[in-house]
Amino acid sequence: MTSKTIKELVREEYKEAALQAAAGGSTCCSSSCCRGDRTRRDHEPITSDLYQPDDTAGLPVQVVAASLGCGNPTALAQLQPGETVLDLGSGGGLDVLLSARRVGQSGKVYGLDMTDEMLALARENQRKAGIRNVEFLKGEIEQIPLSDNSVDVIISNCVINLAADKDLVLAEAFRVLKPGGRLAVSDVVVRGRVPADIRLSVELWIGCVAGALEESEYRTKLAQAGFEGIELEPTRIYRADEAREFLEGAGLNVGTIAAEVDGKFMSAFVRARKPASVNYKVLRQGSGQA
Repeated sequence: MTSKTIKELVREEYKEAALQAAAGGSTCCSSSCCRGDRTRRDHEPITSDLYQPDDTAGLPVQVVAASLGCGNPTALAQLQPGETVLDLGSGGGLDVLLSARRVGQSGKVYGLDMTDEMLALARENQRKAGIRNVEFLKGEIEQIPLSDNSVDVIISNCVINLAADKDLVLAEAFRVLKPGGRLAVSDVVVRGRVPADIRLSVELWIGCVAGALEESEYRTKLAQAGFEGIELEPTRIYRADEAREFLEGAGLNVGTIAAEVDGKFMSAFVRARKPASVNYKVLRQGSGQA
């Protein structure tokens, strides 16, 4: 599957989710992604109970309905008043609006998304919430439309795993962070080897079009991008029984493959930091750039 194909599948999935949320319904997966008439119930082990009622109080119901994340980076990123924050793949804007509350009027939060329908929904949610220190940008996470050294914190919620070129995403994140800036994202991570055909089925259950990195590979890619202080903290570990209906519908015998998948897929909170002093010449040489 090409990078362009993956991007279009992701765009179509999130377009449908935005339209459903805007119409007043909960989000559900498209037939191309979740095998027919399956609904958000398939995703409950991943998307449910990520936010406390106090977190979302006062926000439009549509902003919560459009959330398709696998964690709550705003609760773990330790955002401070006055900081500038960027949310990669901001969707309907939930994490952007929550971050805006945390950084206050002296701070600023950007939401970046490539889907017109999600951007329209996010801007409407912003208007209804009456939050002003927010700006939603159209663009791709592989080519962030912000200048070098311009943000204090980058957050993201189960989006980096969807990118075909994760090295480019992490390089761009590093570029726009200020020296000493922080990456604080929730993402799907794999721990240990899983056979390719089984892995694909589990990833479809977790995130429709997913390409989760193995834990050590994630760490390596972050380090190659220039990050330091790298930490991966599991926040929700997925069990084979939770995906039994989906996997059996895909023709897999859960009893037979349970040992191959049980506990190996997880939501994780990924932390890393851009050094306060950066040797860009060394980074370019390490990445093979002239």
